[in-house]
Amino acid sequence: MNDTPGWASPGSAPSDGQGPDTSGAAKPSDQGGTEQPGTPSKWSKEQPPPGQWSAPGPQDAAPGQAPPPPPPGPGWGGQQPGGYGGPGGYGGQGGGYPGWGGGPGGPSGWGGNWGGPPPAAKPGVIPLRPLGIGEILDGAVSTMRTYWRTVLGISLTVAVVTEIAIILFQGFVLDDSSTADTLNDSTATASEVGSALGTTLLSSGAVLFITLLGTIVATALLTTVTSRAVLGKPVTTAEAWRDARPQLLKLIGLTVLLPLIAVVIVALGTVPGVVVGLAASGDAGIALAVIGGLGAGVVAIWLMTRFSLASPALMLEKQSVFKSMSRSAKLVSGSWWRVFGIQLLATIIANIMASIIVIPFAFLAGAVSGDGVTGFLDSDGGSLGWTFLIVSGIGSVIGSMLTFPVTAGVTVLLYIDQRIRREALDLDLARAAGVQDYGTGAAGTTPGS
Repeated sequence: MNDTPGWASPGSAPSDGQGPDTSGAAKPSDQGGTEQPGTPSKWSKEQPPPGQWSAPGPQDAAPGQAPPPPPPGPGWGGQQPGGYGGPGGYGGQGGGYPGWGGGPGGPSGWGGNWGGPPPAAKPGVIPLRPLGIGEILDGAVSTMRTYWRTVLGISLTVAVVTEIAIILFQGFVLDDSSTADTLNDSTATASEVGSALGTTLLSSGAVLFITLLGTIVATALLTTVTSRAVLGKPVTTAEAWRDARPQLLKLIGLTVLLPLIAVVIVALGTVPGVVVGLAASGDAGIALAVIGGLGAGVVAIWLMTRFSLASPALMLEKQSVFKSMSRSAKLVSGSWWRVFGIQLLATIIANIMASIIVIPFAFLAGAVSGDGVTGFLDSDGGSLGWTFLIVSGIGSVIGSMLTFPVTAGVTVLLYIDQRIRREALDLDLARAAGVQDYGTGAAGTTPGS
C-alpha cells in the first residue's frame, strides 16, 4: 500500500509467521540401516522396505533408483489401474497426494481441478476486486435489501422532513396568485414581469435549497452505511449519524460549491454573446451566447464528473472540501468516461424509479383536489391547494425513499472501486473485514482479479 489516506478502519497487518516447511525430504537409503553421508540428520533410520512402494508404470524401477516422472499428455493423473493416478498412487483415491488427478467431469491432465483463478473474497455486498457496472448497481441494491431497516429508515426520515418543509413553504409562502397572473398578462410592463420572474426564481431556489439539504443529510448517512456494508458489518442510524456529523458542514459546503462552480462556468460562457447582443446585433449575440453556453456546459459536465467522487472521499477519508475535490480528480483521472457513464446510468435509473412513483401520485392529487387531470396540467404556483400538495408530497416521499439509497450507494461503491483499481484498497478492506491470509496467495483470495 502507498501512503494515500486511509479508509474506514484498515485493521492490523497480516501476520508475518513462517509458512509451512517446503524443503524437500531426502530420499531414503537403499542400504538397509546404513546411513549415507547425504542423509539429513532428522531422517529416520527405520525405512519401509523398497518393495512396498507402488510401481510408476508397467515395469518396476530398478533398485536404488527413484521412480521415473509421470508420463506426459492426457491421462496424467487420471484413473489408471496402478502407479501415479491409480487407486494407490499419487492423485488416486487410495491415500496418494490429492489434487493431481482430474476431478469428476473435469480435464484429465495434471491440475485438472484448476478452473481458473479462485473467487475474490466477498465479506459484504461486493467482492473485493475491481467491479463491473452490474456489480456496482447490484451492490447498491443489495445494501438496501440487506440493511433495509437502517437504509429505508434514514431515507424515509430525511424524505419526510424535507417534504414537510417544502409543502409548508409552498402552502404559506408561494401561495401568491398575483405572480402567475402577472406572468400570464400580456399587458404587463417589463418591470412587473421582471419582478414576477424574480419572485418565481427565488421561490424555486428556496425549494431547491431545501431539497439539497435533505439530499446532503441522506448522502452523508448512507455513505457510512454503504461503507460498512462492504465489510459485511451492519450499522444503526445512531452510529451512522455519529460518524457523519463531524463532516456534515464540510459536505454542505462541498455540495453548494460544486453547483456554484458549474453555474459560474456556464455564465462565463454566455457573457460574450450577451455583450455582442447588447453592443451590435441581437441575432449574432443570441447565436454566440448559445454556442458559448453549450461549450461551457461541456466544460462544466467534465469538471463535475471529475469531482463526482469528492463526497465519499470527504466522508470516508475525513478530508477537507478542497482536498476531497483533489482526491476525486486523482481517482477519476484516466477513467472519466467510465465514471461518467456509470453515474449517468445510475441517475437515469433513479429518475425512472422516482417517476414511476411520483407521476401517478401527481395525477391522483389533481383528481382528488377537485381540479381533475386538466387542472393538474394547467396548475401554476399560485393555485395549488393543500390537498394537491399533500397527496403529491406523499408520492415524492416514496420516490425519494427509494432513490436516495441507489444514488448514494452507486457513488460510494464507484469510489471504492476506483481505489481498489489504483491503490489496492481491497487489502485494507479485507483486513478490516477480518478475512484471513488475504493477498498472501491463499485460496479464495485473489486481489484485483
